[in-house]
Amino acid sequence: MHKLLQLSVRRMIQVTVFIFLVQGHAYADHSQQPNDAKTQAAITSAELVLDEFMRAFNATDVSAWADTLLFPHVRVASGAVVVVPDKQSFVAQTDMMNFARVNNWARSEWDSIEVVQADPEKVHFKVQFSRFNPAGQRYASFDSLYIVQKVDDVWGIRARSSFAP
Repeated sequence: MHKLLQLSVRRMIQVTVFIFLVQGHAYADHSQQPNDAKTQAAITSAELVLDEFMRAFNATDVSAWADTLLFPHVRVASGAVVVVPDKQSFVAQTDMMNFARVNNWARSEWDSIEVVQADPEKVHFKVQFSRFNPAGQRYASFDSLYIVQKVDDVWGIRARSSFAP
């Protein structure tokens, strides 16, 4: 208990978000997904955000990529929970040229996108994406969960939990 009290506020927020994400998916009741027109419209809007996310990522346009995210933005990957407070921080800490060089990466693509849960304000997606090298060869595929949310009439990705490094 003493160690828990020593955690910084930021770390406590990160742990809370992680627990929220895990519990939300562990107890999901997929049979209760509404099928009304507003929810279907939400799914369509959220899918468009995923398409733009991948387009901007492949264009290595960090600013446009950040425009597909909501802030604070949460990413759970590589044993860590990262909370990015704002677009400026995201752009400043993202080096796509280094990412491409280190990973021998040229592009990525969605392999599958499946709605897990949805309502008119938020959609949870189970996705799989692959990475390709400059020769066009697929060298890795990763399963992920994406939470896309509508805030102030704008859709964006609030959180990503991925097995990608």
